[in-house]
Amino acid sequence: MNKSFFFILLITLGSCTSERFQQEILVHNTSQFSLNDKPIRLRRKLLRVPNDSLGKNPVITFKLDTIPCQINDLDDDGIWDELFFVVDFNPNESKSLDLDWATGPFQYPIKTSVRFGKRVSAKAKVQPEVEEVMMADELPLTLGYQQYQTDGPSWENDKVGFRHYLDGRNAKDLFGKKTHKMSPETVGINKQGAVEDNYHVMEDWGRDILAVGNSVGLGGYALRAKDTLMRLGVTVDDSISNVARTTFKILAEGPVNSVLEYHYENWKPNDRSYTVHETTSIWPGMYGYQNTVSVQGLRGDEELAIGLVNINNDAPLEVIEENEEFVMVYTHDKQSYEKEWWLGMALILPKSHYMGYIEAPKKGQLSNTFLAQMKIQENQPVQYYAIGAWELSHPKFADRDAFKSYVVDLAHQLSAEIDVKINN
Repeated sequence: MNKSFFFILLITLGSCTSERFQQEILVHNTSQFSLNDKPIRLRRKLLRVPNDSLGKNPVITFKLDTIPCQINDLDDDGIWDELFFVVDFNPNESKSLDLDWATGPFQYPIKTSVRFGKRVSAKAKVQPEVEEVMMADELPLTLGYQQYQTDGPSWENDKVGFRHYLDGRNAKDLFGKKTHKMSPETVGINKQGAVEDNYHVMEDWGRDILAVGNSVGLGGYALRAKDTLMRLGVTVDDSISNVARTTFKILAEGPVNSVLEYHYENWKPNDRSYTVHETTSIWPGMYGYQNTVSVQGLRGDEELAIGLVNINNDAPLEVIEENEEFVMVYTHDKQSYEKEWWLGMALILPKSHYMGYIEAPKKGQLSNTFLAQMKIQENQPVQYYAIGAWELSHPKFADRDAFKSYVVDLAHQLSAEIDVKINN
């Protein structure tokens, strides 16, 4: 998560490259829905990129307005492969965007961010990092201290924040936000630079609002085979993980998109062994994040089980199937810490994979969680969305029907197709 509200992008509208690199991008909302911050990704191979593109940056304009954008290197080969931006549309609206390339300083409002910090000893200060490799015996109980700021990486947009317990638990937690600005870099560390749980108290930006326990949190996952739940990782009471090697990397962090990557090697929940790859992406405008998971080593009898923590919830889980592409499962209750505030949580899941849901036991290695049962095939990605909407982020979320309407509308927005044509 960035220290400044502005992302300094090295571009200027006054020093563009020659016209032969300019392109018109025609985008058309094919749906009947109004779309806010609809993500658009353009592969590099579709674009005319200057040969001296080192130091050159994209500029997208619509009429006289500049649209914030960024380039992402998602395969981590040192060469960017994707141009990312978000656009608002009216129903069935078409827009003509101009893409050019330029140099020099330019500022975009920061609307996404990632924070990851680590200390190398109990007495060392936390330092910002962009990647990490953690072995099975590097858990807090074994080390004698928590090595990660906020127990692992945290990410946010202008609406909501999340964190991932990289310390072996691999659950997902929720930060409620009261501001559109990015939260301070010091969340999770004290003035001396040590790891400190200072995010369970209310601050101007918000706070951690979700009790996770031994669940997988909001959007975390497990595998299920022969009625047995297999947790990816362990609990806070364990000293050795069932994952031999965990790799984490921040793939992108910019004004309109942040992307995190996890790789879990030699995960042995019992007599089985798996390799898991996970990518998390967030962009402005929605109270949630996108997650993509694939698994190698499947025997064919497994289900992917995606979690919705159920610790402080007394209301029933509701399933909504009115969208052609997605199934939505959600809860709404005073289910934050100490049941202080109304909180809606949801999973937006691909209908082609959804097979119903179960509830985990109340005790054990994986507990207090609604689990969506999803079809999964060898090394084939499953992509879904995890949503968390707090009444102090917007008062409408105190109402169950209003939260339900938000989830349904978001699913329509996510499933809306955008036709893109690039004119050379």
